[in-house]
Amino acid sequence: MKEQLENTEGGSAHSILNAQADLRKGYANGSLGIIASGTVWMVAALVAFLVSSQTAIWTLFFGGMLIHPLGLLMAKLIGVPGSHSKQNPLGKLIMEGTIFMLMCIPLALLVSLQDHAWFFQGMLLIIGGRYLTFTTLYGIKTYWILGGILGAASFALFLLKASPAISALTGSIIEIGLGAFMFFSYKKSQP
Repeated sequence: MKEQLENTEGGSAHSILNAQADLRKGYANGSLGIIASGTVWMVAALVAFLVSSQTAIWTLFFGGMLIHPLGLLMAKLIGVPGSHSKQNPLGKLIMEGTIFMLMCIPLALLVSLQDHAWFFQGMLLIIGGRYLTFTTLYGIKTYWILGGILGAASFALFLLKASPAISALTGSIIEIGLGAFMFFSYKKSQP
């Protein structure tokens, strides 16, 4: 990649910057997806507190399938496009990262057979790792912070032997908090 950038004397770098700007504009810096994800985590936490940890696992699993549509609905409601240009070269990376994340979820389900809390802690690691790639997708370094906080929280929750409900609640608070920060950053950057 570096070699390609050097060979075109900044042409590709300009193209990547444009692609990142297209994603930021299309998805409000990715903030709505983070907030949608945090909301699903909150529902899973409530289910863990009020019903059972096993039901909460399935709540997060199936609720996770609603994150993208919920984020798109929120985008439409506030006037954000909720899409990117078909020619955006980073569009493929979005799909590849999503597929990789989906391929990791069975690992979290398997460890939940040992301890239900490990599902939520495993998912924090998986999702945190996914957010690290968003730094390149959106050109926003805050995603390193989000990914790092989720990863650190996962390890801390594991070491503290936190319950499934507390683990899910922690994920929710982190995502909703940083999602709101990202949204207000987006709104501030708009003319």
